[in-house]
Order: sequence, then structure tokens, then C-alpha cells
Amino acid sequence: MSDIPLLLAALALAIWLYLLFARGFFWLPRIPPPAPPPGSWPGVAVVVPARDEEAVIAQSIGSLLAQDYPGRFSVVLVDDHSSDGTAERAIAAAAESGRAERLTVVVARTLPRGWTGKMWALAEGVRGLEETGRPPELLLFTDADIAHHPGNVSELVARLEEKSRDLVSLMVLLRCRSAAERWLIPAFVFFFAMLYPFAWANDPRRRIAAAAGGCILVRRSAYERSGGHAAIRNALIDDCALARRVKAGGPIWIGLTRQVRSLRPYPDVAEVWRMVARTAFTQLDHSPWLLLGTVLGLGLTFLAPPLLLLAGGAAVWIAGAAWLAMAVAYAPMLRFYGVSPLRAPLLPAVAAIYLAATLDSARRHWRGVGGGWKGRVQWQSQR
Repeated sequence: MSDIPLLLAALALAIWLYLLFARGFFWLPRIPPPAPPPGSWPGVAVVVPARDEEAVIAQSIGSLLAQDYPGRFSVVLVDDHSSDGTAERAIAAAAESGRAERLTVVVARTLPRGWTGKMWALAEGVRGLEETGRPPELLLFTDADIAHHPGNVSELVARLEEKSRDLVSLMVLLRCRSAAERWLIPAFVFFFAMLYPFAWANDPRRRIAAAAGGCILVRRSAYERSGGHAAIRNALIDDCALARRVKAGGPIWIGLTRQVRSLRPYPDVAEVWRMVARTAFTQLDHSPWLLLGTVLGLGLTFLAPPLLLLAGGAAVWIAGAAWLAMAVAYAPMLRFYGVSPLRAPLLPAVAAIYLAATLDSARRHWRGVGGGWKGRVQWQSQR
């Protein structure tokens, strides 16, 4: 029995050495220089699904209408059965910008069985574009709570054309102002990058694929080849599902940004908890065995190192080395979000919160109320 703490500490250290040196250096946030401008600028249409986003839609739509893109450009707002004045506020913002001709509002039809709300809204936006008779070469899918800097679309298109990619995506800068956000948001991006190392997702030789749903630019030909949103109509983690299907036929790219920002606040831990619980069990394919493996894996990786300091003997030194490696890996993401790297040793406590939210995600699914968002329980639409 005395060898068990030593074995667990050695396993935890081995995991962190692998994560530090053999997983695409996911823990080093990098923003690459802009790609050179392409020889020509293909047409781009932005599709924005929106459900009860009156509080942020004016700023989001305004940032899109202000794009300095030199090619054909339009914005489609899909009103997903909002109960507030989302569409009216967007139209008013377009009028105030002086570029109302760029905006079209589409009212989503009734959500069909088997579709999640966001997937249906996005598909409705694409349908609206096709009905114009002049569908664009490129589609930009973005959320209604994202603020884009004026050159974002141009930079995305340049990145797409740079190496004839089929999809490019940005992990937008999430809000990190409240105590809960500063405590939990950097870890959210850290965990995402650990699951989907950007360097691996960007490597055509590797099968792993990732995208961030807040900002995805895709070639319409690749979108249609992949089956579009109909092929992922019941997906809650739709961004990575789309990326996998597109990467099967062509290269993709995902990166970080400081200039494209999320406007959605997370004022307390409960809000972040709900964000994680909405999709965490979906990430595990609703498998109890994968859930068990996740609990054991997260426990060994994040919780065991500080706990094993109580074991005594050689295990203390090995566990301490694992905890130090964890802090070294986490510190760059904290700096990226403007949070003191002195918080890095507290990652085990943050991981415990995410683990608890994952277990709650499974509980919600088994109760039949998983995937709740904006007053709609997504799983109910599939029954």
C-alpha cells in the first residue's frame, strides 16, 4: 500500500511532462502575424443566429456592418423566435450605422424535431442566402454576442486564402472582468486547447479538428460537401463537429485573438457552471464509461498532485514536481487574459469546479433536461 502514493505521483508527473512537451505545446498562447492579402476578395456573407440578445445585438451587428472588407459583403441576422426586441434593435443599429443595406433579417421557421435551435437558425440563414440567387463563396458563422474589429473579415479571408484552407476559426477573447470570470475563464480556454491542440488541428496530417463557434469562416463549397448544418443538426458542440467534417476534405486553421471579443458576461460561478454543464456530457458522447474515465483522469492529472503532498516520503517530491509542471503550463494562459500568474498553482481548485459541472451535465442529461439554453431544452426537440 505504501507504493500506491508513489505510483500515483509518478503517473501524474508523467502526464504533465507529456502535456508540456508532447501535446503540440497547447499551453503557449500564440497569435500569428496577419496573412498577406489575397489576389482577389471573394464574396462573404455573415450568418448570425440570435435568440433574446437585445442587450448585445446592437454592438455585435454594428461591428459587423462596420467591416472594411473590400469584396462583396452582407450580414444575415436569423431571429430565432426571440421574446424580446432582438430583431428591432438590430435593424435600428443598422440604420444608425448608415449601412442598413448590408443587413437582412430572417425569421427562423418552427424548430423541427431532431434539430438543436442554433443549428436550425444557422441553416435558416444559409437557406435565406441561397434564395437570393447569388450565394457568396464564403460563409462566416458568428454568435450574436461577439464584437469584431473592423479588419476581422479581411484578416479571416486572407488566412483562408493563404494556404487554400477550407475553414478558419478564431477562439474569441472571452470576458474576464468579474471575480468569477478571472477565476474560471482562462481555465476554460486552457482546457479547450488541451483537448484540441491548435497546432494539431491546423496540421493536415493529423485527424484532430477544432473550431470555435463564435467565429468560423468556411468555403461554401466545403460547407456543402460536408453536409452543412443538416449533417450536425442535433449537435450541441457544433463548432468542432463542423470542423471534423470539413477537415476530412481539406485543411483548416484555428487560432487565438485579442481583437475579437465576446460580449457575454459571466458575473458569477453559477453562470460559468451552466455554460459547462450544458455541453460537457455531450463531449463524452453521453457515455457513463467515458464519464468515469474523465473523473479518474482529471482526478489523477489535476487533483492528485496537491493531495499527494500529504502522503509523505518520496511521493511528496514527485507530486510537487507534477504540481509545479501544472502551474508552469497554466501561467501563460493567465497572462494572456491579464490575470496574475501567481494564481497558476490554484488550477486544481478550478479543475474541481469544472469536474463537478461535468458530473452535473451528466445528471441533467439523465433527467432529460440537458442542453438547456435561452429557455429551450435542446434535447426535448429531439424526442
